Amino acid sequence: MRRSNAGSWSSSAPERAARRRALVALLLAVPAALPLGTAPGAAAQDRLAEGRREGRVVWYTPTALSTAERLARLFEQGHPGIKVDVHRSGAERIFQRLLQEAAAGIRNCDVLDTADAGHVVLLKRRGMLARYAPAGAERFPPAFRDPDGVAYGWRAFPVVIPYNPRLVPAAEAPRTWKDLLDPKWRGRLVTAHPGYAGSVLTQVLVLANRYGWEYWRQLAQQKPMLVQSVHDPSQVVSSGERPVGVNGAEYFLYAQRKKGHPVEIVYPEDGMPLIVVPAAVLAGAPHPAAARLFLDFLFSRPVQQHLAAEEGLYVPHPDVAYPPDKPRLGDLRLLPVDAEELERRHEEVKRRFVELFGA
Repeated sequence: MRRSNAGSWSSSAPERAARRRALVALLLAVPAALPLGTAPGAAAQDRLAEGRREGRVVWYTPTALSTAERLARLFEQGHPGIKVDVHRSGAERIFQRLLQEAAAGIRNCDVLDTADAGHVVLLKRRGMLARYAPAGAERFPPAFRDPDGVAYGWRAFPVVIPYNPRLVPAAEAPRTWKDLLDPKWRGRLVTAHPGYAGSVLTQVLVLANRYGWEYWRQLAQQKPMLVQSVHDPSQVVSSGERPVGVNGAEYFLYAQRKKGHPVEIVYPEDGMPLIVVPAAVLAGAPHPAAARLFLDFLFSRPVQQHLAAEEGLYVPHPDVAYPPDKPRLGDLRLLPVDAEELERRHEEVKRRFVELFGA
């Protein structure tokens, strides 16, 4: 595995290691990590042989680096002879890189996933994504399905509010997005940037639609620390540098908390955006067989169960079990996310944020 970079049910390390070994054994036993319980056959064996001849798959992803690296290792162990090159950055940075490469005639990426659903709208319009549906996609919840049969959500997480329980008693923690405007939080907040993180761009637009841009103007007056990735506020908060975050990826916070980091999660009472992350094979991918194997791997039941149980993510596979301390998606108040609007207004969102926050 090569990479570039621009939790569990139990706190027992041996138990986590045992589950990972069991997952690897299951993947090795099922050629091509066949999704949703399909049986191996000649076609699958042919694909696996072709993927091995290609020898690698290049993955552009905004997934937390620790999660992406674990998945890359699992794929390599289950598919000997195929290496994964992980190119991890913010969704907005990845998107710009992809467009720049396309303009220059460079084809480097095989598999793309993004936390900004608007990217898929534009890429489909330009014919940059190949049609490929994982087996059993018709059983996915509607939010994870693609009517064009191109990009399917393989994981999802809500954007939430993190806080440090050593610095903020639970009774004093913000319960809504508007609570972050309380003067007591001035100079004590941290926020990720929509110019880097697609999930944060989504959050900014969703809350601007709900409360108007005045909300973000007032939040800018709170003088929050600015960071890049949606994963960064968790680390700033747990270090105690700032006690409360304006945003955080719930799955990453969940995993950090399981590891013993001092961070707690607030699911805002006034609702939160659910970031459904679609994955797709690039049209003209340099390693198309390996790319399809990798996509099948991401949607396979063993991997989807791993994502739900170990990584704290919500997934489309209908047969996975979640840890008992994870809230059910149906119990959360989710705010609507419009992919078409995200594509249409993403430059406006980034421009307004820079105007308000000065960076």
